[in-house]
Amino acid sequence: MTGDARAVVGAVRVITPTVSLGSVDTLIQHPASLTHRILAAPDRQASGISDRLLRMSVGLEDVEDLWTDLDQALTTHPEENHP
Repeated sequence: MTGDARAVVGAVRVITPTVSLGSVDTLIQHPASLTHRILAAPDRQASGISDRLLRMSVGLEDVEDLWTDLDQALTTHPEENHP
């Protein structure tokens, strides 16, 4: 399965894309392009940080709003997020 994690981060509407994960809001980040971007791809992979990895910190929003947001983000660019 292939996918563009950055496209998913860019497509969320309720969830906030961010570098910091410490809020009452639901946050999402793409570690390979933020916190681990200075590492070479092989080093990131060896550390378990794939280009498709997304990190989320779930906040206090309604769970159905979060599921809806993730669903629309994952289906916005189906050719990029699914085989």
